[in-house]
Amino acid sequence: MIEVYIDGATAGNPGPSGAGILIKGNGEHHRYAIALGTMTNHEAEYHALLHALKICLEKKYTSVSFRTDSQLVDRAMNQEHVKNKAFAPLLEEALKLSSQFDLFFIKWIPSSQNAGADQLARQAINQKEAGM
Repeated sequence: MIEVYIDGATAGNPGPSGAGILIKGNGEHHRYAIALGTMTNHEAEYHALLHALKICLEKKYTSVSFRTDSQLVDRAMNQEHVKNKAFAPLLEEALKLSSQFDLFFIKWIPSSQNAGADQLARQAINQKEAGM
């Protein structure tokens, strides 16, 4: 099973944002720092999830276990529901993508266990701010 650690970060809320994705498994190790533009922290968390889902589908992984320090994203994915309707389209897209895997899990972890993805998300913000 492939393990995928995701994190979204912002410099300000809203502000310049980034997604960090760390993928481990099958002898592979991939790291992604993706600049997202200006958005809220919650939006950045969802976009990190969406980017990671798309990457895993492109790599033709069939069984994935996601880890996030966002309780909002974890709860929304597991309950297939959002309280804030502004996030409904993001959740709908994430559920549609996640349904394409044979096995898909998502689990909340403390921030201390998600340092790798957090570092990548912050790196993406810094790249964007530096004009890279």
